[in-house]
Amino acid sequence: MDTTGLVMNTIGDAAIAVLMTAQPGEKVRRSHDSAKAWFAGELAHEFPVCPPDRPARPRKPQLLMPRYMPKRRNIVALLHAIAHIEFNAIDLAWDMVARFGMEMPPAFSDDWVGVADDEARHFHMLSDRLRSHDATYGDLPAHDGLWQSAMDTAHDLPARLAIVPLVLEARGLDVTPSIIARLHKAEDEESAKVLEIIYNEEISHVQAGQKWFRMVCEGLGKKPEPHYQNLVRQYFKGQIKPPFNRKARDRAGLYEDFYLPLVRNLK
Repeated sequence: MDTTGLVMNTIGDAAIAVLMTAQPGEKVRRSHDSAKAWFAGELAHEFPVCPPDRPARPRKPQLLMPRYMPKRRNIVALLHAIAHIEFNAIDLAWDMVARFGMEMPPAFSDDWVGVADDEARHFHMLSDRLRSHDATYGDLPAHDGLWQSAMDTAHDLPARLAIVPLVLEARGLDVTPSIIARLHKAEDEESAKVLEIIYNEEISHVQAGQKWFRMVCEGLGKKPEPHYQNLVRQYFKGQIKPPFNRKARDRAGLYEDFYLPLVRNLK
Protein backbone atom coordinates (compact mmCIF):
# COMPACT_ATOMS: atom_id res chain seq x y z
CA MET A 1 0.00 0.00 0.00
CA ASP A 2 1.36 3.41 -0.98
CA THR A 3 1.11 6.38 1.41
CA THR A 4 -1.42 8.00 -0.96
CA GLY A 5 -3.80 5.13 -0.17
CA LEU A 6 -3.45 3.61 -3.66
CA VAL A 7 -2.42 0.02 -4.28
CA MET A 8 0.60 0.42 -6.55
CA ASN A 9 0.00 -2.40 -9.03
CA THR A 10 -0.62 -0.43 -12.22
CA ILE A 11 0.93 2.41 -14.16
CA GLY A 12 -2.33 4.32 -13.72
CA ASP A 13 -2.00 4.06 -9.92
CA ALA A 14 1.63 5.19 -10.10
CA ALA A 15 0.78 8.19 -12.25
CA ILE A 16 -1.99 9.30 -9.90
CA ALA A 17 0.30 8.89 -6.89
CA VAL A 18 2.80 11.33 -8.41
CA LEU A 19 0.06 13.79 -9.34
CA MET A 20 -1.32 13.66 -5.78
CA THR A 21 2.10 14.36 -4.23
CA ALA A 22 2.63 18.03 -3.37
CA GLN A 23 6.09 18.10 -1.78
CA PRO A 24 8.70 18.60 -4.53
CA GLY A 25 11.35 16.21 -3.24
CA GLU A 26 8.78 13.47 -2.71
CA LYS A 27 7.30 14.06 -6.17
CA VAL A 28 10.77 13.58 -7.67
CA ARG A 29 11.31 10.38 -5.68
CA ARG A 30 7.93 8.97 -6.65
CA SER A 31 8.58 9.78 -10.30
CA HIS A 32 11.89 7.95 -10.34
CA ASP A 33 10.55 4.97 -8.36
CA SER A 34 7.47 4.66 -10.58
CA ALA A 35 9.51 4.88 -13.79
CA LYS A 36 11.88 2.21 -12.49
CA ALA A 37 8.97 -0.08 -11.59
CA TRP A 38 7.29 0.44 -14.97
CA PHE A 39 10.38 -0.34 -17.00
CA ALA A 40 11.10 -3.36 -14.79
CA GLY A 41 7.69 -4.77 -15.72
CA GLU A 42 6.32 -4.49 -12.19
CA LEU A 43 3.26 -2.38 -13.09
CA ALA A 44 0.34 -3.50 -15.23
CA HIS A 45 -0.81 -1.38 -18.18
CA GLU A 46 -4.11 -0.56 -16.49
CA PHE A 47 -5.79 2.68 -15.43
CA PRO A 48 -8.28 2.09 -12.59
CA VAL A 49 -8.34 5.67 -11.25
CA CYS A 50 -9.27 8.91 -13.02
CA PRO A 51 -6.65 11.68 -12.84
CA PRO A 52 -7.40 14.86 -10.87
CA ASP A 53 -8.20 18.09 -12.70
CA ARG A 54 -5.21 19.69 -11.01
CA PRO A 55 -2.22 18.05 -9.33
CA ALA A 56 -1.34 18.62 -5.69
CA ARG A 57 0.83 21.69 -5.17
CA PRO A 58 3.17 22.80 -2.35
CA ARG A 59 2.29 25.83 -0.26
CA LYS A 60 5.05 27.74 -2.03
CA PRO A 61 5.72 29.20 -4.54
CA GLN A 62 2.92 31.72 -4.67
CA LEU A 63 1.21 31.26 -8.03
CA LEU A 64 0.37 34.38 -10.05
CA MET A 65 -1.20 35.00 -13.42
CA PRO A 66 1.57 35.50 -16.02
CA ARG A 67 0.78 39.20 -16.45
CA TYR A 68 1.48 39.81 -12.74
CA MET A 69 4.86 38.10 -12.73
CA PRO A 70 7.86 40.36 -11.94
CA LYS A 71 10.71 40.54 -14.44
CA ARG A 72 13.53 37.99 -13.98
CA ARG A 73 16.39 40.33 -13.13
CA ASN A 74 19.01 37.93 -11.77
CA ILE A 75 20.29 34.38 -12.08
CA VAL A 76 18.32 33.10 -9.08
CA ALA A 77 15.06 34.36 -10.56
CA LEU A 78 15.95 32.79 -13.91
CA LEU A 79 16.80 29.40 -12.39
CA HIS A 80 13.67 29.52 -10.23
CA ALA A 81 11.47 30.16 -13.26
CA ILE A 82 13.00 27.23 -15.15
CA ALA A 83 12.69 24.98 -12.08
CA HIS A 84 9.00 25.85 -11.93
CA ILE A 85 8.57 24.85 -15.56
CA GLU A 86 10.29 21.52 -14.92
CA PHE A 87 8.22 20.91 -11.78
CA ASN A 88 5.04 21.35 -13.82
CA ALA A 89 6.51 19.21 -16.59
CA ILE A 90 6.72 16.25 -14.19
CA ASP A 91 2.97 16.44 -13.69
CA LEU A 92 2.24 17.13 -17.35
CA ALA A 93 4.04 13.92 -18.34
CA TRP A 94 2.32 11.80 -15.68
CA ASP A 95 -1.04 13.33 -16.56
CA MET A 96 -0.41 12.31 -20.19
CA VAL A 97 0.03 8.74 -18.98
CA ALA A 98 -2.91 8.76 -16.55
CA ARG A 99 -5.36 10.54 -18.83
CA PHE A 100 -4.60 9.04 -22.23
CA GLY A 101 -2.62 5.84 -21.63
CA MET A 102 -5.72 3.66 -21.57
CA GLU A 103 -6.56 4.44 -25.21
CA MET A 104 -2.98 3.97 -26.42
CA PRO A 105 -0.52 1.05 -26.64
CA PRO A 106 2.04 0.47 -23.84
CA ALA A 107 4.72 2.12 -25.99
CA PHE A 108 2.91 5.43 -25.43
CA SER A 109 3.32 5.03 -21.68
CA ASP A 110 6.95 4.01 -22.25
CA ASP A 111 7.68 7.36 -23.86
CA TRP A 112 5.84 9.58 -21.38
CA VAL A 113 7.05 7.73 -18.30
CA GLY A 114 10.54 8.28 -19.68
CA VAL A 115 9.77 11.96 -20.15
CA ALA A 116 8.46 12.20 -16.57
CA ASP A 117 11.64 10.57 -15.28
CA ASP A 118 13.72 13.12 -17.21
CA GLU A 119 11.66 16.06 -15.93
CA ALA A 120 12.04 14.91 -12.34
CA ARG A 121 15.80 14.74 -12.78
CA HIS A 122 15.82 18.18 -14.42
CA PHE A 123 13.94 19.66 -11.48
CA HIS A 124 16.34 18.03 -9.03
CA MET A 125 19.38 19.44 -10.87
CA LEU A 126 17.87 22.92 -10.94
CA SER A 127 17.00 22.69 -7.24
CA ASP A 128 20.66 21.92 -6.58
CA ARG A 129 21.70 24.95 -8.59
CA LEU A 130 19.29 27.15 -6.63
CA ARG A 131 20.82 25.87 -3.37
CA SER A 132 24.26 26.81 -4.67
CA HIS A 133 22.90 30.38 -4.86
CA ASP A 134 21.45 30.15 -1.31
CA ALA A 135 17.90 29.82 -2.65
CA THR A 136 15.24 27.11 -2.83
CA TYR A 137 12.26 26.40 -5.05
CA GLY A 138 9.34 28.34 -3.61
CA ASP A 139 11.32 31.41 -2.57
CA LEU A 140 9.90 33.44 -5.47
CA PRO A 141 6.44 33.66 -7.05
CA ALA A 142 5.76 31.62 -10.16
CA HIS A 143 3.17 31.82 -12.89
CA ASP A 144 0.08 29.61 -12.97
CA GLY A 145 -0.41 29.48 -16.73
CA LEU A 146 1.25 26.14 -17.44
CA TRP A 147 -1.46 23.89 -16.04
CA GLN A 148 -4.19 25.83 -17.85
CA SER A 149 -2.99 24.27 -21.10
CA ALA A 150 -3.43 20.82 -19.56
CA MET A 151 -6.95 21.63 -18.38
CA ASP A 152 -7.93 23.06 -21.75
CA THR A 153 -6.83 19.88 -23.54
CA ALA A 154 -7.83 17.28 -20.94
CA HIS A 155 -10.51 15.85 -23.24
CA ASP A 156 -8.48 15.54 -26.43
CA LEU A 157 -5.17 13.69 -26.92
CA PRO A 158 -4.25 15.33 -30.27
CA ALA A 159 -4.83 18.75 -28.71
CA ARG A 160 -2.71 17.87 -25.67
CA LEU A 161 0.13 16.66 -27.91
CA ALA A 162 -0.13 19.72 -30.13
CA ILE A 163 -0.03 22.23 -27.28
CA VAL A 164 2.25 20.76 -24.60
CA PRO A 165 5.19 19.10 -26.39
CA LEU A 166 4.72 20.73 -29.81
CA VAL A 167 4.17 24.33 -28.69
CA LEU A 168 5.33 24.78 -25.10
CA GLU A 169 8.31 22.41 -25.09
CA ALA A 170 9.23 23.40 -28.63
CA ARG A 171 9.39 27.02 -27.45
CA GLY A 172 11.87 25.88 -24.83
CA LEU A 173 14.14 24.71 -27.64
CA ASP A 174 13.98 28.21 -29.12
CA VAL A 175 14.91 30.13 -25.97
CA THR A 176 17.26 27.83 -24.07
CA PRO A 177 20.43 28.56 -26.11
CA SER A 178 20.19 32.26 -25.22
CA ILE A 179 19.66 31.36 -21.54
CA ILE A 180 22.78 29.18 -21.65
CA ALA A 181 24.71 32.09 -23.16
CA ARG A 182 23.46 34.35 -20.35
CA LEU A 183 24.67 31.84 -17.75
CA HIS A 184 28.09 31.67 -19.40
CA LYS A 185 28.25 35.46 -19.35
CA ALA A 186 27.42 35.41 -15.63
CA GLU A 187 30.21 32.82 -15.15
CA ASP A 188 27.74 30.28 -13.76
CA GLU A 189 29.25 27.38 -15.68
CA GLU A 190 27.60 24.65 -13.59
CA SER A 191 24.12 26.03 -14.29
CA ALA A 192 25.01 26.32 -17.97
CA LYS A 193 25.97 22.62 -17.99
CA VAL A 194 22.62 21.72 -16.42
CA LEU A 195 20.76 23.70 -19.06
CA GLU A 196 22.76 21.98 -21.81
CA ILE A 197 21.61 18.60 -20.47
CA ILE A 198 18.01 19.76 -20.26
CA TYR A 199 18.13 21.27 -23.75
CA ASN A 200 19.35 18.07 -25.40
CA GLU A 201 16.84 15.89 -23.58
CA GLU A 202 13.95 18.23 -24.35
CA ILE A 203 14.60 17.61 -28.05
CA SER A 204 13.69 13.97 -27.45
CA HIS A 205 10.51 15.06 -25.65
CA VAL A 206 9.38 17.13 -28.61
CA GLN A 207 10.30 14.19 -30.81
CA ALA A 208 8.02 11.92 -28.76
CA GLY A 209 5.24 14.47 -29.09
CA GLN A 210 5.47 14.68 -32.87
CA LYS A 211 5.74 10.89 -33.22
CA TRP A 212 2.55 10.25 -31.31
CA PHE A 213 0.78 13.22 -32.87
CA ARG A 214 1.46 11.80 -36.32
CA MET A 215 0.30 8.33 -35.24
CA VAL A 216 -2.94 9.68 -33.75
CA CYS A 217 -3.58 11.74 -36.86
CA GLU A 218 -3.07 8.66 -39.00
CA GLY A 219 -5.66 6.81 -36.95
CA LEU A 220 -8.09 9.71 -37.38
CA GLY A 221 -7.43 9.95 -41.10
CA LYS A 222 -6.17 13.54 -40.74
CA LYS A 223 -3.12 15.17 -42.28
CA PRO A 224 -0.83 16.13 -39.36
CA GLU A 225 0.24 19.62 -40.42
CA PRO A 226 -3.17 21.26 -40.95
CA HIS A 227 -4.66 19.41 -37.98
CA TYR A 228 -1.83 20.73 -35.78
CA GLN A 229 -2.45 24.26 -37.03
CA ASN A 230 -6.19 24.01 -36.36
CA LEU A 231 -5.61 22.72 -32.84
CA VAL A 232 -3.07 25.43 -32.02
CA ARG A 233 -5.46 28.13 -33.24
CA GLN A 234 -8.21 26.64 -31.08
CA TYR A 235 -6.33 25.89 -27.85
CA PHE A 236 -3.18 28.01 -27.61
CA LYS A 237 -3.77 31.38 -26.00
CA GLY A 238 -0.49 32.98 -27.11
CA GLN A 239 1.20 33.52 -30.44
CA ILE A 240 3.55 31.31 -32.42
CA LYS A 241 6.35 33.69 -33.28
CA PRO A 242 10.02 33.67 -34.25
CA PRO A 243 12.88 33.36 -33.70
CA PHE A 244 12.75 29.58 -34.07
CA ASN A 245 15.55 27.15 -33.36
CA ARG A 246 15.12 25.37 -36.66
CA LYS A 247 18.06 23.02 -36.11
CA ALA A 248 16.67 21.67 -32.82
CA ARG A 249 13.09 21.56 -34.11
CA ASP A 250 14.22 19.63 -37.19
CA ARG A 251 16.10 17.16 -34.98
CA ALA A 252 12.81 16.60 -33.15
CA GLY A 253 10.90 16.13 -36.41
CA LEU A 254 8.90 19.34 -35.94
CA TYR A 255 9.45 20.85 -39.37
CA GLU A 256 8.61 24.32 -40.61
CA ASP A 257 5.51 23.19 -42.50
CA PHE A 258 3.92 22.61 -39.08
CA TYR A 259 4.45 26.02 -37.50
CA LEU A 260 5.33 28.63 -40.13
CA PRO A 261 1.75 28.83 -41.49
CA LEU A 262 0.68 29.90 -38.01
CA VAL A 263 3.13 32.79 -38.09
CA ARG A 264 1.92 33.98 -41.48
CA ASN A 265 -1.69 33.88 -40.29
CA LEU A 266 -0.80 36.23 -37.43
CA LYS A 267 0.47 38.96 -39.75
